[in-house]
Amino acid sequence: MLRFSANLGFLWTELALPDAVRRAHAAGFDAVECHWPYAVPAEELRKALEETGLPLLGLNTRKGEREGDFGLAALPGREDEARAAIDEAVSYAAAVGAGAVHVMAGRVAESTLAETAFAENLAYACSAAAARGIGILIEPINHRDVPGYFLSRVEQAADVIARVGATNLKIMFDCYHTQIMQGDVLNRFIAHRPLIGHVQIAAVPSRAEPDEGEVCYERLLPAMRDEGYDGYIGAEYRPRAGTDAGLGWREAYTQS
Repeated sequence: MLRFSANLGFLWTELALPDAVRRAHAAGFDAVECHWPYAVPAEELRKALEETGLPLLGLNTRKGEREGDFGLAALPGREDEARAAIDEAVSYAAAVGAGAVHVMAGRVAESTLAETAFAENLAYACSAAAARGIGILIEPINHRDVPGYFLSRVEQAADVIARVGATNLKIMFDCYHTQIMQGDVLNRFIAHRPLIGHVQIAAVPSRAEPDEGEVCYERLLPAMRDEGYDGYIGAEYRPRAGTDAGLGWREAYTQS
């Protein structure tokens, strides 16, 4: 049976985060995930999670304070900021019981300096997170939505993981980003299956509900399951006309 997680960075954004957790539970999601929850006191979010019984799969490190920032971990010279963001994210994740932290790389050209900064900051994050039983995720993000993002290819993420060598470092495999940047989504998933810690979906190219566009998730997701993936599928899409109005896409998976 496929299990779906509501990404509350895009779904029910009109609600306060604890109320969005409750709405996701009422709508039948199996888990939740979020982007940047830091404005919400950890105890309020934890209460909603405990009340609903939904696991919080993960959250992101902050984007950064400068204009154009979209993460800090691969930016040479900003290691102190990156590690402060990692410390904050790991502490918040531990306080609310989240399973993983997505460490955002940031916008910077590929270079030896950027690669070293990213690897060293990730090693720091993995050590801090492991002490609290938390995983670390890195996500290849497409250059159409985020021009100049350092980490944009699945193979690049695999190389980073090999360099860092931490067992709690995995790939967040977003089918939307992978299709836009590289295509051949299922074969890339199969090739990197042992390194994949989470899967996300959205329609391509619209990033709307995953029931339109060029990726047939009705075939792709069962194929991923058949390849041994038993984790959650993160619904990280922008609703076409309100979250509740667009939830019918899940009906295709009631027997999966």
